[in-house]
Amino acid sequence: MSWLDAFLNSAMLLGGMGPVKTEGLTDAGKLFAGLYALYAGLLFIAVMGIVLTPVVHRILHRFHWETRGGSK
Repeated sequence: MSWLDAFLNSAMLLGGMGPVKTEGLTDAGKLFAGLYALYAGLLFIAVMGIVLTPVVHRILHRFHWETRGGSK
């Protein structure tokens, strides 16, 4: 397996897209698909962090969870 095929498969697995068949793909296509999979995975994590932050913040307020050492 070439380094480009290995990069594509590992990027697809990390991005949550699963393994891919590499026959018939050009080297540029493999590189693009691998970089896109990494970008999409990172973008998903960032968006979910932004979306879930207010929910988690509200839960912390609801249960009155505070950091220690803070003054009231």
